[in-house]
Amino acid sequence: MSHAIQFDQLRLPAEAEELRLEVRAFLAGEIANGGFDPAASVMRSGFDRAFSRRVGARGWIGMTWPKRYGGGERSFLERYVVTEEFRVANAPTGAHFTADRQSGPVLLKYAPEHVKSDVLPRITRGECCFCIGMSEPNSGSDLFAASTRATPAGGGYLISGTKLWTSNAHNADYMIGLFRTSPSTAENRRHGLTQFLVDLSRPGIAINPVHDMAGRHEFNEVVFDDLFIPDDHVLGEVDGAWKQATSELAYERSGPERFLETFYVLPELVRVLGGDPDTRGAEGIGRLVAQLHALRRMSVSVAGMLEAGKEPVLEGSIVKDLGTVWEQALPARARDMAAFVDVAPGNRATFDELLEFATVIAPKLTIQGGTTEVLRGIIARGLGLR
Repeated sequence: MSHAIQFDQLRLPAEAEELRLEVRAFLAGEIANGGFDPAASVMRSGFDRAFSRRVGARGWIGMTWPKRYGGGERSFLERYVVTEEFRVANAPTGAHFTADRQSGPVLLKYAPEHVKSDVLPRITRGECCFCIGMSEPNSGSDLFAASTRATPAGGGYLISGTKLWTSNAHNADYMIGLFRTSPSTAENRRHGLTQFLVDLSRPGIAINPVHDMAGRHEFNEVVFDDLFIPDDHVLGEVDGAWKQATSELAYERSGPERFLETFYVLPELVRVLGGDPDTRGAEGIGRLVAQLHALRRMSVSVAGMLEAGKEPVLEGSIVKDLGTVWEQALPARARDMAAFVDVAPGNRATFDELLEFATVIAPKLTIQGGTTEVLRGIIARGLGLR
């Protein structure tokens, strides 16, 4: 069954733009007080619990959630502005961002009341970090092939198997994991997967570091050895979590973080090219900015759909596909455009350092959150082409 792709024309409302000024003032104060260095923090882990607690105190985590759980009952468009400003400033949001973006909404929708009342307020205060357990050693982005098993066992389940590429698992308090509770069927390959809330402090879990090419410890291998999870930590329908997981990915795939992860290269490129670039440089900058603007308009449109209570899985996949391809290609484009600029070596130091880092981390961008191939399969299916 095919679906129409619709990106509504949408402008951010006045209250969102007013909030933007407030966020910028907060970030300027953080930078002035030594909270973080925008130029250096991009090359660090981005994990700072103290910063997240200060953000939580401003009411900027769980902004769209009900007030009874510590949320602000504000709009997705206001949340969009906060995410955008934090990303452009390279703010260290790693301790709260996953919980704010997708884990919290999953708990709101599927967790029992006592779990929501316990965990969600801690997220909004910036005190609780989440990671996502989806990919596995032999399945990657093919979540249908997930084989880590959850076996019923007296009031709960025993989990055995391995998750891989799990960002921030070594820092996280909880994981939302996708585990196999039944075999898939010939008629429905999506059958048999269930989501669980996993307390990472419990025995039966080993977290092993996976270092990236930049030498950072962001990813992890998480090994479960008969980990017991109680029944009240099952999220949603047993064997029917595939739809839940794809809905969750609509939150993960559509935000400004999906095209701003190497953005820091662009303003440095503009600085290196100078105030009067040649025709080639001016045209190149113009193209990059125009492409960035188009991606932003699409992402804002998806935020508007979320605000309207929709689940824009198809549109979110398009934003993620186009956005990560753009941000992955940006370092190489910037290198080409700056190759023949005659400037003093010292004037290029920051640009060259950031460019090197962006080039090294760029390969992961079209993998995390779903590979380009998987996303295009989703888009083709949505268009009725497969």
